[in-house]
Amino acid sequence: MVEHADKATSRRIIRASIPARSTLLFTDEATNYSGLHPHHGTVCHALHEWARDGDGDGVREVHCNSCEGAGAALRTYLRVFRGVHKYYLAEYVATFETLLNAKAISPAVVRRMCFADHLHARDS
Repeated sequence: MVEHADKATSRRIIRASIPARSTLLFTDEATNYSGLHPHHGTVCHALHEWARDGDGDGVREVHCNSCEGAGAALRTYLRVFRGVHKYYLAEYVATFETLLNAKAISPAVVRRMCFADHLHARDS
């Protein structure tokens, strides 16, 4: 979280977080994103555009709702706990992230979550 969402702050975060040569950046039409990344696509929310098929292959790959979707899924995951103390929030978020990235819960995922890297290193 940042205090200001101006172009200088956006530029600092994007340059620090997104590799210029290996990643696509999709955002809305806000002017603070223009010129920040060599591979930048936008959708225009003002025209009620939420996703666009940029290359005509039938897949609407240009969108900027991945972060919002992940945030909504995290809130849904946390809701069942009926309140989480901020001291433990990082662990809840890490658990959610692991479950989301795993796509399927297997014995290996459960072992990695319970016993961390020391057991995982032994399995390799």
